[in-house]
Amino acid sequence: MSLPDPPIVVSALVADGLVGSFGVGVAAEVFGYDRRQLGLPRFDFALVSEQPGLLRTDTGIAIAVEHGLDRLDRSDIVLITAWELYEEDPSAALLDALRAAAARGAVLVSHCTGAFVLAAAGLLDGMRVTTHWKYAGELAARFPRLDVDPSVLYVDNGSIITGAGTAAGVDTLLHLLRREWGAAAANALAREMVVPPHRDGGQAQFVDAPVPACQDDLLGVVLEWAGRNLAEDISVDVLARRALMSPRSFARRFRATTGTTPHAWLLGQRLAAAEELLENSDASVEEVARLVGFGTAAGLREQFTRRRGVSPRAYRRTFRAGRPASGARAAAVQLDGHRPGARGMGGDQTLVEAEFGQPA
Repeated sequence: MSLPDPPIVVSALVADGLVGSFGVGVAAEVFGYDRRQLGLPRFDFALVSEQPGLLRTDTGIAIAVEHGLDRLDRSDIVLITAWELYEEDPSAALLDALRAAAARGAVLVSHCTGAFVLAAAGLLDGMRVTTHWKYAGELAARFPRLDVDPSVLYVDNGSIITGAGTAAGVDTLLHLLRREWGAAAANALAREMVVPPHRDGGQAQFVDAPVPACQDDLLGVVLEWAGRNLAEDISVDVLARRALMSPRSFARRFRATTGTTPHAWLLGQRLAAAEELLENSDASVEEVARLVGFGTAAGLREQFTRRRGVSPRAYRRTFRAGRPASGARAAAVQLDGHRPGARGMGGDQTLVEAEFGQPA
């Protein structure tokens, strides 16, 4: 009689005092049930903390953690959930335990700010990694040896996988299952969880980019006009004429005031207006392209996919509002006011100049 295969030991490391509820829930949903009927192995799942006992989540719910760091010595997969205390250095004991697990060959997976813990252990040096887009700048500043990519949902470096924030934890763990036990098993679990087995695009499609109001009265008037007339053929010459300036003087004043170029600002406004129409109107992609000034559907698709990481149609499927559309023409009237600061400066600057969301 053959003995059953030993279970895959999975440990979710949680921070003492402030546990991220969502990350723990995702980890438990994926690894906490017997899903062998789906083609997955048997998992031995448990929470681990430096000081086992009764801990409270970030939403105030009490959870019991039975295992200390010694469980990491026999773990095949170590999950580092969102680390709410990411501004503080983890303890030497915790970092040593993670280094030992990595050296032993365990797979380490971080979710959201859990990447800060792996970075503090020196396990991410020289790697391309990700975290929640809100904390990507902080991660890159504190750990300059990392190549931080805020545009993706996860980055697979073999024995170390870093995931973005919140719902990207689902994407990250489904990717791990797909890699280790095949697409069929991962897809079957995704169906049970009622989530897509793979999401198109990256974090860029979820980033809102409000900008400060323009402090230059003259430029403000001109750009307010541009925001209301995105369908027009707007060039630096056109804007300069409205500002009663030469194109060269206008471009210099624009950059001095805003820190960006007229082209980058206009592209950002057009992309933001396209998002608004895709979310809240029944206008076709061709009509959206015309209304916001891209001219053709191909032009809109090229810029939208490059800057947001998904096609216009995929974006609409994800973010389509549930209310009835008010009509493309009516929506177009509101193009310059869809988000706070939409008439201001900077627009899509970060996305434009940093190639944020460019597909891999």
